Amino acid sequence: MAKDGDLAHIPSNDQGILASQGASLRAEVPAAAGSASPLTRRRFLAISAIGLATVFAPFALPGCSTSKNIVVDAADDVEVDTRLTFFGFKYESINVMTIEDILRDYMDCHPNVSVSYEGIKSRPYYEALVKRLDSGTGDDVFMIDHDTALSFEKKGYLADLADLPSIPAFSKLALDQMEAEGAILYVPTSVSAFGLYCNTDLLAAHGIEAPRTLAEFERACDAFLADGVTPLVANNDISLKTLAIARGMAEVYAADNVRERVAALSADPDALAAQLRPGLELVERIVERGYVDAGTALETEKTSDDLDQFATGRYPFMLTGAWASVRVHDMAPDLAYEVHPYPVLEDRPVLVVNVDTRVSVNANSAHLEEAKEFAAFLTQPSAIERFANSQCSFSPLEGNAAPDDASLLPLSGAFAAGAVVGADDNILLPVWGALRESVVSLLGGATADQAENQLRDLLAEGEDAS
Repeated sequence: MAKDGDLAHIPSNDQGILASQGASLRAEVPAAAGSASPLTRRRFLAISAIGLATVFAPFALPGCSTSKNIVVDAADDVEVDTRLTFFGFKYESINVMTIEDILRDYMDCHPNVSVSYEGIKSRPYYEALVKRLDSGTGDDVFMIDHDTALSFEKKGYLADLADLPSIPAFSKLALDQMEAEGAILYVPTSVSAFGLYCNTDLLAAHGIEAPRTLAEFERACDAFLADGVTPLVANNDISLKTLAIARGMAEVYAADNVRERVAALSADPDALAAQLRPGLELVERIVERGYVDAGTALETEKTSDDLDQFATGRYPFMLTGAWASVRVHDMAPDLAYEVHPYPVLEDRPVLVVNVDTRVSVNANSAHLEEAKEFAAFLTQPSAIERFANSQCSFSPLEGNAAPDDASLLPLSGAFAAGAVVGADDNILLPVWGALRESVVSLLGGATADQAENQLRDLLAEGEDAS
């Protein structure tokens, strides 16, 4: 359920439409049903999804949904003992529909509990999340990432979930992240992978295969530049950041003593910034050579503008998360592409993953036990496999089941061989956010030296703040 002020993410005229549509749903559905039976939560939620889709359709981008605030709620007149609120950064239709299905199933099993979900786009989401929790009006259940987990743990906002019955089902990869701080402060619902989207028709027309090494990637980019084609689509958030992580951290995660190597970087801003220096140099080279249009990349929003560009079929490569694949298929059904691990080393590609879409329970919730019970339901195999697959992501459960999307097969093969963790919970520094700022500086013309110094300072500030 939306809290005061949260509909500010919707223009005022849209708020009016949403309000009138909600009133219409409540007034008209019982009559249309042709029955005097009450409007159950299952029926209301199913209808509300249709209503929301209708309301937001005029504002949606082709092939994906709007970034505006999305609320999935139960009718106010439903009699329940407990009302839980679930706040997250999943707002696009395919994600919301899957979450809605899981909420329905949970409420069917727990008729005395109502759960409402609200989702907004990721960066505004984190601003709203911090504001809510700091003011004591936090939701019962919410999504977090690596950097917010570090901050919220210190503030005591996160409940320990170690006793959830679903915990033993998680894979070693997931448990290594979840247990990094001793207490389990979140449960993941997916393992996201990042990759190089390759337009296979465009590559074939130039006699180029999907690159596996850095030299192959640079030769391919040079060939397209020679034909007047900018080779690479990149957004202003995760694209070049994860590429830098792949290049800088590959040898750490390939080491026999990876735990010791990661521990040595955990709280040492100087060492971590130096470790990532080769990645910053790679981004600097990509910008200098014109493989990416830096000005365009600075304005390119994640899972939005970048997909618009790649869907035109004019670009050979795009860097982003595998979760975007379902949108690309929808936006450009005839576009042939594959998603490959990053070609950033001299001898092999590197896969970057995150134990992701992390769900935490508010330690100060008035309904703590019910919220934990919902988190356990959300992470049981029948729910989690459905959600992870809808995200074109790997499952965080034992076996790490791969997504169905055939375009992601190259990532599935690489996953089995091992991966770099992009935002590792065993590193107690805000590397995810700090590295983004450093890469933005590189897109703006900074040198690798300047970016490394900036990164070191940001990591140190994060260490001091914690």
